[in-house]
Amino acid sequence: MQLHNISLTLGGKTVLSEINWQIPPGECWGILGTNASGKSSLAQVLSGELSAEGEITGLPERVLWVSLESQQALYEDELYRDESDLTNEIDEGRTVRQLLEEIAPWSPTHKQLCETLNLSALLDRGYRRLSSGEGRRALLACALLQKPDLLILDEPFEGLDQQSYAQLKQSLNALVLQGQWLMLVVNQSAQLIDECRHVALLDAGKMLYQGPRPEELESVWQQLDRHRKSLPQLPPRNPEFQLPSWPDEKPLLVFTNAFVQYGDTFQFRDFNWQLQPGQHTRIHGPNGSGKSTLLGLITGDHPQCYRNDLEILGFRRGSGESIWEIKKHIGYVSGSLHRDYRASASALTVVISGLTDSIGVYSAVGEKERELGLHWLDILGLREQANAPFRSLSMGQQQLLLIARALIKQPPLIILDEPTEGLDDFNRFYVLKIVEKLIAASGSTLLLVSHREDETLACIKHTLEFVPVELDEVRYNITHTIRD
Repeated sequence: MQLHNISLTLGGKTVLSEINWQIPPGECWGILGTNASGKSSLAQVLSGELSAEGEITGLPERVLWVSLESQQALYEDELYRDESDLTNEIDEGRTVRQLLEEIAPWSPTHKQLCETLNLSALLDRGYRRLSSGEGRRALLACALLQKPDLLILDEPFEGLDQQSYAQLKQSLNALVLQGQWLMLVVNQSAQLIDECRHVALLDAGKMLYQGPRPEELESVWQQLDRHRKSLPQLPPRNPEFQLPSWPDEKPLLVFTNAFVQYGDTFQFRDFNWQLQPGQHTRIHGPNGSGKSTLLGLITGDHPQCYRNDLEILGFRRGSGESIWEIKKHIGYVSGSLHRDYRASASALTVVISGLTDSIGVYSAVGEKERELGLHWLDILGLREQANAPFRSLSMGQQQLLLIARALIKQPPLIILDEPTEGLDDFNRFYVLKIVEKLIAASGSTLLLVSHREDETLACIKHTLEFVPVELDEVRYNITHTIRD
């Protein structure tokens, strides 16, 4: 396969510039680049999702692109099919089994694939009930059943727990050895599998390097570190979003015998816990264990929050409290928020919407709010994209905007659920340093969900761990530990 002078312009901006690339059949390549470098656009050109100038020869007939964007598209399709209002029951979407059987009738191949990708226990679960990592594995299984000549996996490891990450790496290596032509599009060189023996390095739409995976790949990769920024000056806090006269000894959250139940099975139960101001806590556990579910009880986005004995920021759930009065003091970012942020909005609007905890902005925006939003765009290096449509930006840029949306209030409680998903290392560590600086300056308390061991911030001393239990009626216990 050869690419000759491939160029692509989207929205008046050059995304790819004169890409020339030669790829022998069956050769496994890794495509590396920072956020908005053009690597996903290149993958879309190869898969036929985008049409570019130039010429491609030797392109195989069946090319599939599996990405965060395609996962979002499947999720939106499930929302479109939602029949909850018609049936008066919660529609969880097509099951994993149904998705696989829509591609081909059930066969031993299905069974083997599900075992390889650790999907066997999820076959009868609705797609909308899957965690982001589980959903990504299901999407990969659907792609492999279609037997593509070339499979392009865009950020396949994002959101996976450590065990799933290792299993997927092993599975992808095995696929290559079995003859599957594979390309990996990743933000981090550490995510390349062993069989990726060739790499292409993109930056600002240009190919900086292509060829055998060099021994000094890390040094080549570090050349892109020109994006690193010094920590910015944060804007002043707005008293409107702070908790008035809050005693240091008064807990922000109180869970009493908390539980989440699906049918006859408890995701967890008998969970007793209090979160004190300044008790920064990491929430850890396997994909699908209930981490995001626990956060949904706090934010009020999970329907079972009203079945529980919960006290959130001084309000007891179910006592007639306003959900917006609680959310006013919380900054929140998660994969589900990213999936559900489907309003037609500019980058600036997305950031400002954090002031009203809404999807989009539906009232007049004052100059003060606009300047605050622009300040946060400056902090994250996205000022030039202020008027760009949210969905036109790369997934990494979208994630940065949602992080700014969560932090704009500098609220008493910050909840970050896999906040660095889709970010390159430069933006990942930069964002975490901003969070640390904000916490030190504002006194906010942090709840962080992350599968990455290098994302345990120094301020975090407490951990909530979801531990599997061997009980028919209970899936996980939650333990609380304190680090010295």
